[in-house]
Amino acid sequence: MKERLQKVLAEYGIASRRKCEQLMVEGRVKVNGIIVTELGTKVDKFEDKIELNDDKLISLDEKVYVLLNKPIGYITSVKDQFDRPVVTDLLKNLKVRIYPVGRLDYDTEGLLILTNDGDLAYKLTHPKHQINKKYIALVSGIVQDEDIERFKSGLFIDDYKTAPAILKILKRNKDTSLINVTIHEGKNRQVRKMCEAIGHKVIDLKRISMGNISLGELESGKYRLLNEKEITYLKTL
Repeated sequence: MKERLQKVLAEYGIASRRKCEQLMVEGRVKVNGIIVTELGTKVDKFEDKIELNDDKLISLDEKVYVLLNKPIGYITSVKDQFDRPVVTDLLKNLKVRIYPVGRLDYDTEGLLILTNDGDLAYKLTHPKHQINKKYIALVSGIVQDEDIERFKSGLFIDDYKTAPAILKILKRNKDTSLINVTIHEGKNRQVRKMCEAIGHKVIDLKRISMGNISLGELESGKYRLLNEKEITYLKTL
């Protein structure tokens, strides 16, 4: 069924319908390669190729998989009741609604996957799918070798005992330590609480990988689409 072009543009989340009409009048919208300025124009949002400023808009029914390097100071949500910055604010050029898979704390940075594939999001966050999540943490004090075994045995935090986790000491400084932590659970602020349980407060925390998906050299605040190999990997977990 065909709908008015300005309505379809608004559905993409580009702007209000009135603002989308203005974009059309300005000659910034193309349908199937032709500039459209007539406000009564109707299109098929699943069949027609719609472009804004010569950038093709992703089909509303197309599955999208994004890897974001979340900066500190952003909420892992699509909106916040206190009007704080949310991760989707960093995806302004991606004209399709996608949602975070799992969470990263406000004061934690690093790898975050976002998608509009609800089935995959459910799979990645379900406890029975034990997907390793790896973090780099700078903590206060000098982490000892015996702490490695404590992580491996599980730690009591809040009202539960964590599953076995992997702790690697990367560097010991004068009064801080740089460590690598791997967990497969996703409890609230789990890595921070585990470090505090062994007497070391987290100063900085960054997630660098989730399963075989790695952050790599992606800059803070930037995102990229997952490639076919990465998508296939996630779907076969």
